[in-house]
Amino acid sequence: MTDAAAPPRGLPTALVAFLRGVERRAAVLAELQTGDAGRGDAAVAAAVRAFMADVGAAPLAEWPPRFWAALLAQPALRRHTPVALALDAGDALGLLGSGVRAAVLVRLATGLDEAPAAAALGVPVSAYRRALQAALPQDAAGRPDPRAWERLQAHVQRRIDAFPPERLSRIREAAFRSAPAPAARGAPPVAAPRGPRWLRALLWALLLLCALALAATFWPPWRDAFLDGLEGGEARVRVEPLPPAVAPRRRLADDARLLAHPDFELLRQGPQAPEELAFASWLAAQGEADRPPPRPLVPQEPPADDAGDALPPAVPETDGSHAAP
Repeated sequence: MTDAAAPPRGLPTALVAFLRGVERRAAVLAELQTGDAGRGDAAVAAAVRAFMADVGAAPLAEWPPRFWAALLAQPALRRHTPVALALDAGDALGLLGSGVRAAVLVRLATGLDEAPAAAALGVPVSAYRRALQAALPQDAAGRPDPRAWERLQAHVQRRIDAFPPERLSRIREAAFRSAPAPAARGAPPVAAPRGPRWLRALLWALLLLCALALAATFWPPWRDAFLDGLEGGEARVRVEPLPPAVAPRRRLADDARLLAHPDFELLRQGPQAPEELAFASWLAAQGEADRPPPRPLVPQEPPADDAGDALPPAVPETDGSHAAP
C-alpha cells in the first residue's frame, strides 16, 4: 500500500476497519450499477469521503445503512445506465431499470436486512419487496426461477472475491486524497470563554507573591527574625521553676481515720495491749484445753473389739455335765 492509499492520521481504527470491510462490495455494486468500472470506482471514492464527513459520532450500528445510502446517492448510480458488463447467460440484470437493479444489487452485495436496505435506498420496505419480486428471474413457464437467482448471486460473490487489488488501491488514493481532517468530523469543539487579560495577569502576580512568601519562610535570617519577633526577642524555649511541694490534703478527719484503721481494736485498748498479746494467746489456749469435748449430735456405736475377745452369747451354753432338773 502506498502512502497515498494509507488512511489519514488520526482516523479512528474502527472507521478504518469498517471501510476495509465494505470497499470491495461497494466497488462491485457501483460497477454493476453504472456499467462502467471507472465511473463506479469514482462513485465509491466520493461515497467514502461523504461518509467520513457525515458519520461524526453516529453509533456503530448506523454505519452500514449510512455508507450504502451515501453510495446510492451518487449521481452516477442514480441515472438509468445500460449495463455493458457481460454476465452469465440467462441473467437479465442488464435489462432491469436503474431502481430495480439497485434493489437487487443491495440485496446481493451488501448483506443488509430488509429494513436497513430499504433505508439505504430511501424507499419503504414494501416498495423494496416489490422491486425484488419484479427482478426475480422467471423460467419459460413464467414462474420464478430460483436457480437463476442463485447463479446471479454466485456471480456477484465471485466478482467481490476476485476484485483486483490495483483498483482497490486507486479507490483508496482517490478517497483519502481530499478526505476531511479527523477533527472536522463530528461536532466542532466549542472554545471556552476567555476572561480579560488583566485578570489573568493579576492571578499570575498573586501566585508569584505567594510562592515568594513561602520561600522566604525557609531562609535562615528571615526565619530567625520572624520567630524572635513572635517571642518578643527572647529564646523560643522558656524554662520556669516549679512551685514548692505542698503536703497532700487529708481527705479524712482523725477520728474517721482511726475508725477505718485495720487494728482499731488493739489501738482502742491502749499501748499496753501489744505487750499482753502473748499472755492473752496462752490464756485462750488453756481455756480451749480444759473445755470438755462437745457432745456429738448423732450417737456413735462403740468400736468393735479384737477378734479374740468375743462377746458373751445371749443364751448360756449347756453341756452334758449339767442335767435338767
